[in-house]
Amino acid sequence: MNWAGLLGLLGMSSICVLLLVLALLSRRLGTVTKAAPYYRGFYLAAILVAIGVGARITHLQSEVAQIEELHQNIKWVLLYNGAPTLGVTLGLVIAWRYWSWLLAERN
Repeated sequence: MNWAGLLGLLGMSSICVLLLVLALLSRRLGTVTKAAPYYRGFYLAAILVAIGVGARITHLQSEVAQIEELHQNIKWVLLYNGAPTLGVTLGLVIAWRYWSWLLAERN
C-alpha cells in the first residue's frame, strides 16, 4: 500500500473542501457587502483541485510500468500538477480580493 500517495490524496481533498468552505463564506460576505460575485471562482478552483484528486486516484491505481509512461505525458502532468496549482492560485487571488479588508490598517 502506498501511504505517501494516500496522504497526498487526503491533502488535496482537504484543499478542495477548504475552497468550498471559503466559497460559502465569501458568498455570505458578498451578500452582506453587496460585492461582485467573485466567490464563484472558488467553485472553479475547487473543481480544478478535484481534477487533480481524480488524477491522483488514477495514479494510485496504475501499474509501475505505466507510471513511468504517465510522467512523460504532458497532458497527464497538466492534470496531475497543473490543474491543482491553477486552482490553488485562483483561490488565493480570490481570497485576497474578498478578505483583504481583514488585514487593512484602520485608524
